[in-house]
Amino acid sequence: MISKAATVKEYLASLPTDRRDALEKVRAVILKNLDKGFQEGMNYGMMGWSVPHSVYPAGYHCDPKQPLPFAGLASQKQHMSLYMMGMYMGTDAKTDSPLLAWFKDAWAKSGKKLDMGKACIRFKKLDDIPLDVIGEAFKRQTLKKYLEHYESALSANASRPKGRPAPKAKGPAKGAAKTQATSAKAAKKKSSAKK
Repeated sequence: MISKAATVKEYLASLPTDRRDALEKVRAVILKNLDKGFQEGMNYGMMGWSVPHSVYPAGYHCDPKQPLPFAGLASQKQHMSLYMMGMYMGTDAKTDSPLLAWFKDAWAKSGKKLDMGKACIRFKKLDDIPLDVIGEAFKRQTLKKYLEHYESALSANASRPKGRPAPKAKGPAKGAAKTQATSAKAAKKKSSAKK
């Protein structure tokens, strides 16, 4: 559910008590382990942490006006979600990155069931997630490492042979990628009409 809240405080205040309590506890773990340089705010209708333009002026490649997203935390209709973009950086269709491999192993050792997409961890109650694993995962993703992985991924995409499609975007990138594709189509039409 996309919130229209302008601040994290407003967002949390708008939630039912059980969801607010759970997300406040997850947020506290994130803030305790988050590397300096990331900035908290509302992004994509949810609480989020990003690399601000003051640190990374290029911004998010899908929409350079936006800061580079790093993580998000949201109350959805059927569950709560924690988005950790760095989790799938350095992975491919066959191999997990060292961070993702560690994360899956640490989660399994906690005895809790992992419900995860590429970067989205879904949970219905606080007891569904091992907070110590979440904290350690954030501690392991320094700002410097995150930017190195991001730049590396951009370079790899730039060197992709023509005609080979980019991987489909998911999560916050999905809407931005659709907008970018629509804008590109509109520009192409306009260019063809001028000829």
